[in-house]
Amino acid sequence: MAGAIIENMSTKKLVIVGVILLLFQAFSFMVGGLIAPSPTTAVHYLATKCVDAVKGHQSGRWFMPWGPNQCDKIQDFDEAMSKKIEANDIVFAVHIPLPNKEMSPWFQFMLVILQFDIAFKMYNQIEDGAVATIDVGVAYRDDMLGEWTEMAHSIERRKLSCNFTTTKTYENEGRYYECDLLPFMELGNVAHKYYLLNIRLPVSERNKINVGIGEIKDIRLVGIHQNGGFTKVWFAMKTFLTPSILIILVWYWRRITLMTRPPVLLEKVIFALGLCMTFINIPVEWFSVGFNWTWMLLFGDIRQGIFYAMLLSFWIIFCGEHLMDQMERNRFSIYWKQVGPIVFGSFCLFIFDMCERGVQLKNPFYSIWASDVGTELAMAFIIVAGICACLYFLFLCFMVFQVFRNISGKRSSLPAMSKARRLHYEGLIFRFKFLMLVTLTCAAMTVIFFIISQVNEGHWHWGDYTVQVNSAFFTGIYGMWNLYVFAIMFLYAPSHKRYGDEQSRGASGEDIQLTTTITHVDGPTEIYKMTGKAAQE
Repeated sequence: MAGAIIENMSTKKLVIVGVILLLFQAFSFMVGGLIAPSPTTAVHYLATKCVDAVKGHQSGRWFMPWGPNQCDKIQDFDEAMSKKIEANDIVFAVHIPLPNKEMSPWFQFMLVILQFDIAFKMYNQIEDGAVATIDVGVAYRDDMLGEWTEMAHSIERRKLSCNFTTTKTYENEGRYYECDLLPFMELGNVAHKYYLLNIRLPVSERNKINVGIGEIKDIRLVGIHQNGGFTKVWFAMKTFLTPSILIILVWYWRRITLMTRPPVLLEKVIFALGLCMTFINIPVEWFSVGFNWTWMLLFGDIRQGIFYAMLLSFWIIFCGEHLMDQMERNRFSIYWKQVGPIVFGSFCLFIFDMCERGVQLKNPFYSIWASDVGTELAMAFIIVAGICACLYFLFLCFMVFQVFRNISGKRSSLPAMSKARRLHYEGLIFRFKFLMLVTLTCAAMTVIFFIISQVNEGHWHWGDYTVQVNSAFFTGIYGMWNLYVFAIMFLYAPSHKRYGDEQSRGASGEDIQLTTTITHVDGPTEIYKMTGKAAQE
């Protein structure tokens, strides 16, 4: 057996490869930190109060807050009362973006958060468990003089969570409640230049609609979208990495098929990991710039979920194959207890995502965070996911510790070998241990990235729009995944040369001490053969 590149490549060449990969890793962090802007931008909007004077509220009519066809406006509700304008005749209009600006497909998505400005009144206080009923519609157009085209219309309910920090007395009337921001709308694609939101707060005392929600003075919105500059850097990075991983993937599998033996489980899993990395790399996002593909956010989540599941499963199998004896190795069914929960968790992630972004394909105003049950479910999901990720990392550390212990048990056989052979195996052990430590580092960074991305997703929905994830972290972790997969496929590919033919012929007896469990299938590396339980015994 020729062995793998990791054991046959000279130390000098291996160090050069490691330094090159390390430089690329540093470069991937620098791309996000020095070139790309912040991943997202938050823009604040104050709704304009328009008056719908048409009896019966004509459907299909849109109220523009400014411009040549702007609506009839009022400054506040005192003016509405003096003019005998009812609450049902007031439309809160918000134009996105601000005047003299336009949206772009490079923004990728748009998330809108809502906040009510509610004044305290002794005779009109916010009741416990108050729910605001919102009649909202969104329209779009691509030029300032065109007609508005309706995109979606919905009647949504949002529970108010407000707190009045001072004493409730007549002297404090007019002060504002401190209210939590509410999830309002999410678009999976920004295909048009201009968007218009028309919001009504219908009042019906008989049906208890918008009763007990306090005296609403204004509606404020926060629009969050991905920065166009970050999108271009992200697309360029994916475009560059796709052929790199695809070429090494084809090269790796070609070397596997040239072997006289069939590929073992570890080699198949490495190939599957390369396929998943290629799948997540393919820059299909370029098409979202020219097409109105509202499902791109959901598709991106699915791709990332598949890669996560494959990466976590690979680490389990990678460590496990260096722990099993020869009779148990090379069988995927052995790992069902470890891989099963990963697959189940990934499926739960998919269902959870479909309950949010899947529904938003039809109704962009839907949010799982809008109800108490949905909020508790989402919070529980985030907490459980974070705990499971930490437990997985601890379990992986335990498996790596067991592998190291097995390898240490082999060292007792080394003194009986010739000096050249002993140095060879000591070098293999050092290289493998270093690779396992790199694996643990990548696993730790992946778990941290997963938890932070879930928490930030929650913060967006909770309305903490000031939280910005550093671009360097995004590009750095993404570059780390690619470099790690590249390194694994390169180092575990079959080598075209043998280590010291003469030494190999003269050291067959020494080989038996380390490879007593090899019967019908050679493993990909010497370490693979050394670390079995039966071999240690």
